[in-house]
Amino acid sequence: MLESEPASESGQVGEVDKPDSAVVRDALGVGVAVGLSGFAFGVTSAGSGLSVLQTCALSLLVFTGASQFALVGALAAGGNPLTAAAGAFFLGVRNAFYGLRLSQLLALPRAVRPFAAHWVIDETSAVALAQPTRRSVRVGFTVTGLTLYVLWNLTTLLGALGAEAIGDTDAWGLDAAGPAVFLALLAPMLKSTMERAVAGLAVVLMLGLLPVLPAGMPVLVAALAAPAALYVEGRRRGTAPNAPQGEDR
Repeated sequence: MLESEPASESGQVGEVDKPDSAVVRDALGVGVAVGLSGFAFGVTSAGSGLSVLQTCALSLLVFTGASQFALVGALAAGGNPLTAAAGAFFLGVRNAFYGLRLSQLLALPRAVRPFAAHWVIDETSAVALAQPTRRSVRVGFTVTGLTLYVLWNLTTLLGALGAEAIGDTDAWGLDAAGPAVFLALLAPMLKSTMERAVAGLAVVLMLGLLPVLPAGMPVLVAALAAPAALYVEGRRRGTAPNAPQGEDR
């Protein structure tokens, strides 16, 4: 999802500038589609025992769906709050790497950067990095971030209130809504063989360790899937120096 070549630091890549209307349309499409899934988080969070206020605070202050789902999922399974928070933190670290690249492309005034950093997530990064010029990067990032932030928080509130009203979310099968949405968001990102291998290994580690480790710990151990897969790939390439370059692995 983040593989497209973005605009250069000067804002140009030799392409015709993309009309603002086209950037806004793409950004709104992503923002609305993902923002509506905040309802699933609200239901999942309230169903795991968090109050409406706590649920809404997570969306307002954390605002990264994968980390939020991981946190409430671990808490619902009876995990230690510190372990649950650690798992959510490690999932959110990837946003810091997006920020390193986006800070160069957006080149925002210093006073604005702390506020913009709160919107550096998968979706805003994907839209921004797909743009050909600095102006379109800024438009795409801003429209996606604003749309997604407003909708995600609004639907989180509605989901939490709805879960409180209906009572036992497990009886309605709504406990599966969070994981289903998370998988739906993750699947389109797994384009290369390496990405699919990392995801597959993480799933195996998670499922294998669920009966053995305390709740919240399997997700931390599953994070080792990425360095393990990269190590194996590095060893494989080291033993095959004549392998074709640029092949999708």
